[in-house]
Amino acid sequence: MLLLLAGCASAPPPGALVFGVLGDTPYNAREVERLEALIDDINGAPLAFVVHVGDIGAGTSGCSDAWLQARKEQFARIRHPFVLIPGDNEWNDCPRPLERLAAWRSVFCLPNLKVDVQPGEYCEHMRWQSGGYVFVTLNVQGSNNNIRHAEHGPRMAAVISWLDEGARLAERQRGLVVLMQGDPFIVLPRDGYAELRRKLAALGERMPGRVVLVHGDSHTYHDDEPIPGVRRLEVWGSPVVSWIRGEIGPEGVRFSAPRYR
Repeated sequence: MLLLLAGCASAPPPGALVFGVLGDTPYNAREVERLEALIDDINGAPLAFVVHVGDIGAGTSGCSDAWLQARKEQFARIRHPFVLIPGDNEWNDCPRPLERLAAWRSVFCLPNLKVDVQPGEYCEHMRWQSGGYVFVTLNVQGSNNNIRHAEHGPRMAAVISWLDEGARLAERQRGLVVLMQGDPFIVLPRDGYAELRRKLAALGERMPGRVVLVHGDSHTYHDDEPIPGVRRLEVWGSPVVSWIRGEIGPEGVRFSAPRYR
């Protein structure tokens, strides 16, 4: 188990915007304790906002009202504006997925950050602008994006529409940051992400080097370019409890090494 907390990050250059991202934690009581210490570290950093890309529980815990409420109270300790995206462990992996998504929405919509929200039922589809970039959150899930179920089609139509709208705004800005839970490069046993990958590839061709994808789901850190023109950050997840510092400076978006608890 990693228990090392990285040393203090260097100060950002003047005018840079700094934010934090994390995901796929906490999964159990021990990780809840470690997240408490991680929040102290987050609170000590000069961040414009923090985004958790989802999966805030595991097994039956993630599907319970009590666990969601406890996480809401824990995340309330974060002193920065905070955005949470639903994860598959909170709804589409649960016995009654649409009921659980409705429960998630009743607890976590809306964040304490000024955002635009997609009209309709998907309050988790949010958008804001910071540092010259358009940030867009999407309800795209692990477990192959729930492709076997009827809700997949309408949700992905809303996802693509919201992504298209954000991309049009981003073309007039420095770039686009897309945040979601699911790892779109997992194609087995079924591929629930083909349409989204095609869309991201088209954006990477149209806006090369100006599109950033941030996701969780696979619990393994990546900072790479799996689609030409699209930079990808995947955050660590359980059993690793960590956050990653993003910085928007003169050269665009860059990420620092993860900070662990």
